[in-house]
Amino acid sequence: MAPQPPKRLLRLLHDALAETPPGRCVWVALSGGLDSSLLLTLAAEACHTSGRPLRALHVNHGLQAAASEFETHCQQLCQHLGVPLAIERVAVEVQGEGVEGAARRARYAAFAQHVAPGDALWLAQHQDDQAETLLLAALRGSGIRGLAGMPYRREWQGITLLRPWLSVSRQTLADAAHAMALRWCEDPTNQDIALDRNRLRHEVLPTLTQRWPGAVRSLAQSAGLAGEADALLASYAAEELATLALGAGCLDAAALAELPPPRQRLLIRTLCQQLGLPTPPQVRLASLLGQLTAAQDAQVLVEWPGTQARVWRRRLYLMAPLPTQPDWQTTWNGEPGVPTPLGALQLRLERDSSSAAPVILRWRQGGEVLVLPGRGRRDLKRLLQERALPPWERERLIVVMAGEHCLGALQPPANVLWQAAGVVFHTG
Repeated sequence: MAPQPPKRLLRLLHDALAETPPGRCVWVALSGGLDSSLLLTLAAEACHTSGRPLRALHVNHGLQAAASEFETHCQQLCQHLGVPLAIERVAVEVQGEGVEGAARRARYAAFAQHVAPGDALWLAQHQDDQAETLLLAALRGSGIRGLAGMPYRREWQGITLLRPWLSVSRQTLADAAHAMALRWCEDPTNQDIALDRNRLRHEVLPTLTQRWPGAVRSLAQSAGLAGEADALLASYAAEELATLALGAGCLDAAALAELPPPRQRLLIRTLCQQLGLPTPPQVRLASLLGQLTAAQDAQVLVEWPGTQARVWRRRLYLMAPLPTQPDWQTTWNGEPGVPTPLGALQLRLERDSSSAAPVILRWRQGGEVLVLPGRGRRDLKRLLQERALPPWERERLIVVMAGEHCLGALQPPANVLWQAAGVVFHTG
């Protein structure tokens, strides 16, 4: 008779299933190690019982010689369980965040590529992982968000990330896996105590547990309480942000500067989280706060990986980094769908048939003049100043030219800033 899986572990998976709307797929992030192999095995039983679709995703980082063995194990396990498997082989590019951070970034990019919005992705982290995460955050001097560790549930790019076994100890999972005679792959790097998390796992936590047997559980509990406090602060901060907002990702910098520094830091971090942007390191955040009251026309730019913060005319803008503009121009037949570096243009052009010059789309270069209905000749530069369009947006305007005549200024996909007399842009 096949060994029976622990009822508690299955119950937690059924609880997690209850948080996924009917008809949506459940995915398991499958590394091939003990935790994720056990999670997939029991998820297959839970989903079969509940009639829910299940898929697995393996991300091969290619960082170690055993990577191919992990991939083969995942294929064999999924074939045995009858679970469809997607494999994503990624190239880990370190960009200042270390190998582990770069691997995590590549892994989440794979999640976004394969898991459809509305689906759930189950991750196999457990109570010991949570305790290690809290200790690492404390040793880095992290604030309450870092000390909160990993949330049980998080909405990310339309995907529901769930950690069903976050309250379960590593030993409980290991006992279950051995009792079920489960096969898995051992990561050889897990014994390398030169890595911070491994040193905590093999040296620090055993010492703490020897003195305080419930240390892991208590640390994980503290992370949960910090998570509650962080969620409460985020709720308060969201209400205050609404009073400072001047647009999407834009705050009243002057009003923000009048608040105490701790509230300033909380509000900026919360806005980054709302926008799906990385939160700033302490040094970058301090630099930004020191420039909130910069001169009216100063162009403040503070950057950290994945985010740009700009202060201009007493406004703070938070955004993803703007891509480098290529040299570009193209002819346009006036029909929607023409590709541009800012996305396909969803506009149709109608103009006075007396003009036979071909229509060109290109970047604003300076010196463009429009003849506006009822206003006559106007320099595009002056029009931009009147509208108080931020400098970085002025640089990313597309102008419509017919010979030496400027027919309009556009922001793809369909925003028309100005159109010349005798010219009409239609959406669609």
